[in-house]
Amino acid sequence: MDEKDRRIIELMREDARRTFTDIAEELGVSEATVRKRVSKMEESGVIKNYTVEVDPSKLGYDTVVLLGLDVDPEYLVEAAEKISNMEEVKSTYTCTGDHMIMTEVWTKDSSHLGELMSNKIAKIEGVKNLCPAIVLEEIKE
Repeated sequence: MDEKDRRIIELMREDARRTFTDIAEELGVSEATVRKRVSKMEESGVIKNYTVEVDPSKLGYDTVVLLGLDVDPEYLVEAAEKISNMEEVKSTYTCTGDHMIMTEVWTKDSSHLGELMSNKIAKIEGVKNLCPAIVLEEIKE
């Protein structure tokens, strides 16, 4: 990874649909150079995938929550996997700090969130405590 690769990634993160030709012009290199560098970064795992950013509220999810979970250590991996498989859970991380598992959860409303937490997540073996923080505004993704 050199500075050109980092710049390519920066430009692609701003607009993943930007053409290699546009990126090449901005960097002062050929389109083939950009294509080869991107391909190399894909093969090495630097670029893992291409995705779409969506507005949860436009899809009917009006409550976005960062949910911290405390889990008995022997159930950490199993609990994280079960939580990750829930439709409402958009990302899951095991971490250090206040909570062993952190998730981003999208629900239709607070009632849906309550049902999810009480009837699904809290019932996973090893889960001891749930700490939801409702997102008021996303500043940066």
